[in-house]
Amino acid sequence: MNRTKKITKKHMNKLKKANAKLNTSNKPKYISKAERERLAALEAAEAVQIKSE
Repeated sequence: MNRTKKITKKHMNKLKKANAKLNTSNKPKYISKAERERLAALEAAEAVQIKSE
């Protein structure tokens, strides 16, 4: 690999990383199955409490 190609490759990798930081994903954050069950139980308990009042 010649010197110019090495320099170009380093520059392109730096650009790629910068662009990746700018383009963040719109995907929702992962919530584990146990956490979803816990949240559902809390919502159910809250709903029961509101109905009893």
